[in-house]
Parts: sequence; C-alpha cells; structure tokens
Amino acid sequence: MPATPLPQPPGKGGGIPANGPLNALENASSAAILRILRVTLHTGFAVLLAVALARMLVAGGSLGWLWAGTAVVLAAVYLAGTVLEKRHAEGRIGFNPRRYGLLWLGLVTALWAFLLAGSADFAWLAFPIFFLHLHLLPRRAALLAIALMTLAVIASQWAASGAPVPHAAAVVGPVLGAIFSVITGLAYAALYREAENQRRAADELRRTREELARSQHQAGVLAERERLAREIHDTLAQGLSSIVLLGRAAEKSLGDGDAATASARLALVQQTAADNLAEARSFVRGRSSPRLEGTTLVEALQRLCHSTQTGAAPSGLALRCRLDVDGEPQDLPQPVRVTLLRAAQASLANVREHSRAANAVVSLAFLGTEVTMDIYDDGAGFDPSAAAGAADAADGSGFGLRSLRERVTALNGSLAVESAPGQGTVVAIRLPLDGVQAGASAKELR
Repeated sequence: MPATPLPQPPGKGGGIPANGPLNALENASSAAILRILRVTLHTGFAVLLAVALARMLVAGGSLGWLWAGTAVVLAAVYLAGTVLEKRHAEGRIGFNPRRYGLLWLGLVTALWAFLLAGSADFAWLAFPIFFLHLHLLPRRAALLAIALMTLAVIASQWAASGAPVPHAAAVVGPVLGAIFSVITGLAYAALYREAENQRRAADELRRTREELARSQHQAGVLAERERLAREIHDTLAQGLSSIVLLGRAAEKSLGDGDAATASARLALVQQTAADNLAEARSFVRGRSSPRLEGTTLVEALQRLCHSTQTGAAPSGLALRCRLDVDGEPQDLPQPVRVTLLRAAQASLANVREHSRAANAVVSLAFLGTEVTMDIYDDGAGFDPSAAAGAADAADGSGFGLRSLRERVTALNGSLAVESAPGQGTVVAIRLPLDGVQAGASAKELR
C-alpha cells in the first residue's frame, strides 16, 4: 500500500500525455518498468511466503496450524493493501487507503517477525518487505528498519544452525541481500519520482493548453463582438436614425396636407430600410459592404454624398455634400476600400445629425503608395479631447470615433480629427498601400 499511487500506463486515466509522442513513449516506458517491478515484488512475496510455509509444514511441529494461520493472515493483509491501493490509483474506488499506509506496513512487518520467530524459513521474506519500507518510510527510518530486520534474519539463521558462532554465509548473505534491496529500492524510488514529475508536467501542459484555448476562444468572441459593434454603428444604427428622422418628416408632411412630399419621404424610408437590410446580410455573412459590390470606391462615395444630402432635407437641413477626387483613381485593396467607405459613412452621419452644417466635402486623394481621405464640414464643431472620453457614455456617443480609429490602426494608417466649437470639423485619414493584402485583414475590418 504505497503512500502515493504508482503511475498508471497510458490509456488509464487520460490517454497519451499532452506533451507530445516522444514524452508519451517515455512515460509509457517508465510505467511499464514500474509495473514490471511491482508485479515482480508482489510475485516474489507470494512465492517466498508459500515456499517458507511449505517447508515448515513438511518439517512438522505441534504449532504448525498457528504458523499456517499467521501466514494466511499475512497474505490476506498484504493482498488487501495492494489491491486497495491499485484501485484507488486507477480511480475505481473513493476510499483512500494511503492514510493507513504506515499502519499497514507495521502490521505486515509484525506478522513477518512473528513468523520468523517460529521458523527461519521465513527469513527470506524480508527482502520484498525491504522495498515497502523504502517506499513508505523516510529514507533514514527505512534504512534503520532494514538494518534491524537484517539483524533479525541473521539471528534467526544463527539460531536455526545451532552453531556457537554464526557462519559467514549466514551473515554475508542477508547483508548483501539487504544492500541489493536498498540499491534496487532507491532506483525504483528515483524512477517513480521521474514518472510522477513527467505526469505532473503533462497535466500542467494540458491545463495550460486548455487555458490558452479558452483565452483564444474568448479573444475571438470579443473580436467578433467588436466587428459587429462597428458594423452596426456604421450601418444599421445610422440607417435606423435616418429612418426615424424621415418617418417624423413624413408624418409632419401628412399633417400639413402635403401628400406628395410625405410619399417621397416614405419612399426614402423604404430605400434606406432596404439598404440597411442588405448591409446587415452582408456583414453577418462576413462579406464587404453591398455599396462596394460591382462598383468603384469613387462611385460609392458619390452615391453616399447624394444620399446624405437628400437624407438631411427632410429634417429641414439645407446640407450640400460633394466629393472631390485628386489623382488617378486606382484599384485599392478590399480592406482599404471598406475602411474608407465606413469612415465616410460614419463621418457624414455625424455631420447630418450633429453639426448643423451647410456644406460637407469628402476629399479623396490617390498618392501612389498611399491614399488619403478628408471629410470636412462647416458646422458647429466640437472639442475632440472631450469626445475621446465619451466612448462609453450611456448613449454610445464617441463610439464611432473609437471604432473608426480601430479600423484605421488595423491597416497601419493614421487618423486625425481637427475641430473646435463653432469652427467646423475635419476628419483626416491616411492609409498606406504598401504591403496591404486584400484578404489578410478583410474579416477583421468588415
């Protein structure tokens, strides 16, 4: 009944360790050696006990029944302890026999000593018991117990010989046997510790991998949540806001008896809702904006300026929006196109809803190795430093600027916001084109 369970072979209690095939083979080899040593120890104990009992019974004696009964009790105690320990190590029983290990060892040793007092034939049974002492007791206590048991074996052999002085063989044999047992037992303990260390290392690595997998999954969930938040803010939220304003304007027109204007504004509500539905389907499927499908960025921005201008009219805003293009338009990587379109959508939505501007200009410049876009308005302006800390406000204000900055940073670009109360606003974006791969960051940016 060892105080700690012997390592179980791979396949029992977890399968191949998580630290690779090579370590799995090493663990399997260590477990196999320990299993062989363990089986040899138990088999040797049983054989030596049976031989000693048989020799005693053949020799005869009036107390043969006493020694036979004691031998049976010793065999039962030894077997019960080893079986319980093995089942507990395999997780087959909840009872933990390790706390009774020293009591079990003391009982096995006492029964052996009683048998040795009755017959020297039980002397050789000491050697398997040496291993138990080395395994269960501290080293010094185990060596002391082995030394005392060796003296008892020598005394038993001397008494059985009837010689006035013990023969050399009666002394050398037990001493050499004890030394061999100690060396083998220490090697067994070292191998056992190594197997335990490998098992603990494998368990630790398995736990680390599981924690890493959980953290990676959580990071993926958060990244996807951020992506959806950006898309919802830049498309659905802005579209729904426009629908609310158009609906109110249509209601006012109906109240004024202007059915033609109300009808036009309701048609614009339907168109905005259809556009939002298309946007929602696109980002749920992980595709780019439908505004960019089958068209160029310049054309998409022109339509965006037009829709911004027409969408502001129902709210009583005489907003004029235009697009200026500098340089020869070129085919941009998809992540760059999506980022620029989303930036224009978010910026123009802020112009329409908050700035009370009369004019808005989107300036797109193709500069060879980079592309820039400025969105200017002559509206009320704001304090950028105050807006930077408002991203977590209850109404979500400030999130659009943070979202836009994240998009631009993901492409190694730069974003600058220049504004002051009463002086309008300029949002300046600069994106490098060198090294940008169309598919590398598309999923993150869309």
